[in-house]
Amino acid sequence: MIISMFEILCVTNRRLCPEDFLTRVRKIAAAHPAGIILREKDLPEAEYQALAAAVLEICKASSTRCMLHQFAGVAVRLNAPALHLPVYQLRNLPAGERAMFSALGASCHSVEEAVEAESLGCTYITAGHIFNTDCKRGLPGRGLDFLAQVCAHVSIPVYAIGGITPQRIAAVKQAGAAGACVMSGIMTSGDPGKYLSSLKES
Repeated sequence: MIISMFEILCVTNRRLCPEDFLTRVRKIAAAHPAGIILREKDLPEAEYQALAAAVLEICKASSTRCMLHQFAGVAVRLNAPALHLPVYQLRNLPAGERAMFSALGASCHSVEEAVEAESLGCTYITAGHIFNTDCKRGLPGRGLDFLAQVCAHVSIPVYAIGGITPQRIAAVKQAGAAGACVMSGIMTSGDPGKYLSSLKES
């Protein structure tokens, strides 16, 4: 998979959203990020599936890729093209199911996990958390050297996650990342489209 430009993935967190969640998803999808990861970890599987069905329709209408998260069974039942998992779940996913997705990602927190994710067929990974962030309060960021090490050890695209702001994009690019993930900023921004543009143009 060749990345021709720096890409932004938007990670959802409906608890941060100041408006109706699906309205926010429509605004984000209309701004055409590289993808939206539907990461609503607190939802039971049935509730997640209902929400995922609605989000997939929104993303399809905007030609924006949607990666479902955590529930592989939901992704299979909804014929979702993309799935993102923690590494421990990826390990337990049968090879036949891993091959069902055109995009398969994993959240990696070490070089070893990144290498393992690639060996298990991932088409991209996220690496983090890179900078200090309220989402991981009390846990120091792993830093840009960590990000550079991950990028050097895998051949698939690496997306930095954790504390990403427009001011930090240049440093993330320099470390070798193909893109970055944002959650708090895109969920809380008064103008998601403008915020996404500020990241793309950084």
